[in-house]
Amino acid sequence: MTDENDPSGATPSRRQKQSVTKIGNHALNPSTMMMGFGFDPALSEGSLKPPIFLTSTFVFETAAAGKRFFEGVTGKRPGGAEGLIYSRFNGPNQEILEDRLSIWEGADDALAFSSGMSAIATLFLAFVQPGDVIVHSGPLYAATEGLISKILGKFGVSYVDFPAGATREEIDAVLAQAKAKGRVSLIYLESPANPTNALVDVEAVAAARKAAFSGDDVPPIAMDNTFLGPLWAKPLAQGADLSIYSLTKYAGGHSDLVAGGLVGRKDLINQVRMMRNTIGTICDPNTAWMLLRSLETLELRMDKAGTNAEKVCAFLRDHPKVETVGYLGFLEEGSRQADIYRRHCTGAGSTFSLYLKGGEKEAFAFLDALQIAHLAVSLGGTETLASAPAAMTHLSVPDERKAALGITDNLVRISIGVENPDDLIADFENALKAV
Repeated sequence: MTDENDPSGATPSRRQKQSVTKIGNHALNPSTMMMGFGFDPALSEGSLKPPIFLTSTFVFETAAAGKRFFEGVTGKRPGGAEGLIYSRFNGPNQEILEDRLSIWEGADDALAFSSGMSAIATLFLAFVQPGDVIVHSGPLYAATEGLISKILGKFGVSYVDFPAGATREEIDAVLAQAKAKGRVSLIYLESPANPTNALVDVEAVAAARKAAFSGDDVPPIAMDNTFLGPLWAKPLAQGADLSIYSLTKYAGGHSDLVAGGLVGRKDLINQVRMMRNTIGTICDPNTAWMLLRSLETLELRMDKAGTNAEKVCAFLRDHPKVETVGYLGFLEEGSRQADIYRRHCTGAGSTFSLYLKGGEKEAFAFLDALQIAHLAVSLGGTETLASAPAAMTHLSVPDERKAALGITDNLVRISIGVENPDDLIADFENALKAV
């Protein structure tokens, strides 16, 4: 978030202002701040909402200002760009969006990207060098696994992973193994894991890193927080340095845009910003504007979807054709996963894994019989979506790895929307008759 008192000398862009964050001693809730934070109507003809700034470049008031702005964006001056330059670097819509994204997790700063994967790829490119070692939890979203193993692997980058629910001792062992292989440049987590819904103990990872690394060798901890964030999980509070989002999901929430976000420590955000400036993975102004619209109702939509999921899962859990339901609200009391959930999460979310009795035939029959829920990948939208990860999103993952990670042919991933929960239950009950 831009700060008028920032000693680096950075100043807010012309279309922004530092908005109210408190009234007296009362700190405003993020859901309230989404209505106007970072935008001054007086700078846009009194418009209540930010206009869409569809321009590729911005006019400098003086040549000296242009030089100063470029010194900031190229890193020759600390603090980043002091003004608007060119839409590959920044823009009013993107900067207002980034200010508001920071609020949900109390982050120092944020960046917006053209997709969730462009956010992840830019992150990796900013920190990982040829020959480095990445430590990550498993499973990961299939495209993320592919990026690490198939693309970065071409440059001599290797990885060591641990299962999502690993204990502190298991994480210690993996970090020792990784250090023996070379320079560990990044610890990358995904929690809950896609598509199994398994949780990672972020606090244990942070403690293990502190014990294993010191000085300039400490790798950042970044976590994909798409499934539960920013309402139900805040990994920065548990020791992560960076929190990553597919803004396509809950933040966008209407299945009508593709975008990504990164929030966290300012020094790390600035390193990623330099990479984004170079390769141009920033989101476009129209997408940023749509996200500003969606953030105003984020809490309402997530609350409703979470309540719906609780009711739907309660029905599915006892159905005779269901093997098990991987829903965070059903974790066994006293289990490792329940302990992580208690410490890390404020809600069970609205996306879960449904394991049917049978295999691919039964999963496909169930999916083909749905009438309200849509057979489509993605999650976190206003509508309910269902898919078969083993045959779709994780098809490229080798069979032996899928088996080890619990991504089986009878697994159906469901993301509950904001429809009437009784209607959804009727839809699932009818679809189960086809299994």
